[in-house]
Amino acid sequence: MKTTRTINLRNRPKGRPELTDFDFTTSEIPELKDGEVLLSSKYVSVDPYLRGRMSDAPSYIEPFELDKPMASGMIAEVLESKNSNFSTGDFVSGMLQWKETQIAKADGLIKVDPNKAPLSAYLGILGMTGLTAYLGLTEIGKPKKGETLIVSGAAGAVGSVVGQIGKILGLRVVGIAGTDEKVDMLKSEFGFDEGINYNTTENMTEAIAKACPDGVDVYFDNVGGAISDAVLFNINKFSRTVNCGAISVYNNTELPKSISVQPFLVKKSSSMQGFVIFDYVDKHPEGIKQLSAWLHQDKLSYTETIREGFENIPQAFLDLFDGKNKGKMVVKL
Repeated sequence: MKTTRTINLRNRPKGRPELTDFDFTTSEIPELKDGEVLLSSKYVSVDPYLRGRMSDAPSYIEPFELDKPMASGMIAEVLESKNSNFSTGDFVSGMLQWKETQIAKADGLIKVDPNKAPLSAYLGILGMTGLTAYLGLTEIGKPKKGETLIVSGAAGAVGSVVGQIGKILGLRVVGIAGTDEKVDMLKSEFGFDEGINYNTTENMTEAIAKACPDGVDVYFDNVGGAISDAVLFNINKFSRTVNCGAISVYNNTELPKSISVQPFLVKKSSSMQGFVIFDYVDKHPEGIKQLSAWLHQDKLSYTETIREGFENIPQAFLDLFDGKNKGKMVVKL
């Protein structure tokens, strides 16, 4: 019987996760049953939201179990099939376990075409990353031509796509990132109008005011914390804040101290709404269609940070919290 390596959750982290919170094991691969497929993992997505699943606090998705496999979005190749919808050699996308080889039920697997786009793109701009950017901005941000959009975590997978969509829709776009190199990338590669390096900026409130002379109409928030506090001082009447993520506070062991948002929202008749991509499942086909069209029209581009090797998946995940990725972080097997 064949075996496979698996990455399990060994400990529930206290604060920032460490490599010791993961465990590598080897297990046997059972016999394939009717309706199932045998998959070889090719690309693994690592994302900040996985940090929440490592704890056992109530959330919108079930936590990972201790001593059980981690899981995330993955691209895999079908090695063997006992399901009429899939054939050997097909490539599929789905939420799969961190295993080199695994058996999976066909439910939830989607065929992807490597001739239409690189396989890794189906984890990024043509997958949940792109959908998060598109649906979050259009459904909650409700952008209007001529408005100002500011994006935090702008050099990340979601943020870089949000900014480009903003430009397509006719907005002035300002991005916040952590290095001068990333700020230059936002402007030169993704068409942002302006960028702010939060690590070298002493007064974020003033920097945002300078970069957004007409104020902020839409804020796409990927980070939370002090950066998002500074944006509040610059929001316009009827502004919309899209709460997509809060990576700056995910590893906090104490409740973060933050200013109260209510006075800002009341004074400016402003709205603030969080979301998860599963809120808009019915709009996923529409979103993928639009993203694909923009990509093939060269209106959208994307960047990836690709690490190689199954054993490097945990470190790639940890590197997200140090901002070591440009765009989507993917591990190639």
